Amino acid sequence: NMINSNLIIITPVYEDAQVATKLFKDIGEIYNNAYIVAVDDGSINHTLHSRYIEAAGLQGVVITLKKNVGHQRSIAIGLSYVSDNINNSCNIIIMDSDGEDTPTSIQALLKLLKSDNVDVVVAERKSRIETLWFRFFYIVYKRMFRLLSGRKISFGNFMAIKSSSIKRLVAMQELWLHIASCVLMSKLRIKEVALDRGKRYAGKGKMNFIGLVLHGFRALMVFSEDVLVRVGMACASVAALAILGGIAAVTLKIFGFATPGWFSVALGILLLVFLQTGALTLITLMLTGIVKSGTIVSIKYQDFIDTIHHTNSDHNG
Repeated sequence: NMINSNLIIITPVYEDAQVATKLFKDIGEIYNNAYIVAVDDGSINHTLHSRYIEAAGLQGVVITLKKNVGHQRSIAIGLSYVSDNINNSCNIIIMDSDGEDTPTSIQALLKLLKSDNVDVVVAERKSRIETLWFRFFYIVYKRMFRLLSGRKISFGNFMAIKSSSIKRLVAMQELWLHIASCVLMSKLRIKEVALDRGKRYAGKGKMNFIGLVLHGFRALMVFSEDVLVRVGMACASVAALAILGGIAAVTLKIFGFATPGWFSVALGILLLVFLQTGALTLITLMLTGIVKSGTIVSIKYQDFIDTIHHTNSDHNG
């Protein structure tokens, strides 16, 4: 029945069947024709079942993975599955299952997606229920991302995508690293909308500080070429300044303005700076070439899937 639905909602779930059940219920109260694609990311203690979707009066499927692959890869598998199983024009929503992406906000995404000049609508966070430390590091992350990649990132996974655009995303390897960065790289026409972040239905988030740092690094890995070029340019600039500093030190020594011992220390430090930054420049250039000429490895999402359970009302079940 995915074929007959005009709204498909993809959500990853890990050890949160109770919370996901609450999400399905809230979605069913607003969008009773939505088709749920829930990706169970290798849960052991609280596995997900298609009957939880049925209890909300919805149709859908639960894709259970063989192992825990992480939040981003779970979404990539869900998108790949949807891409292989739709043949009509519809809208796809990606959202978390913990309640922070609220079902009531879906309408705001879909409203902007109606435009012919928009392929993807992403949710910017107007307000956050987070600790001061998280907000501080999030600001640092956005600044570092802008500095190293040259692009602005202000959204996460909560987004609406036209079915005509999903093929482009699933064809990109970067989708398996970081969803938001992949959308930026895809060159799809993106529209942003400011939305409030909801409160978790229950419990605490499973992402710790180390996980958040890794998530940020993966976002930069999508733009590895740009990052390497910018780092190489910065190293080359520092090396050039070291050369100018060395010339200035020699000039001061020749005209007798250097105090005893100052010239040798200054020249030695500048020489070390030049050698180190020069070496880093060469390394980054080599890495850029390796990344650019890297072979494309095809990832088969089916290899990660253990079972697929449809709701009883689904004609595919």
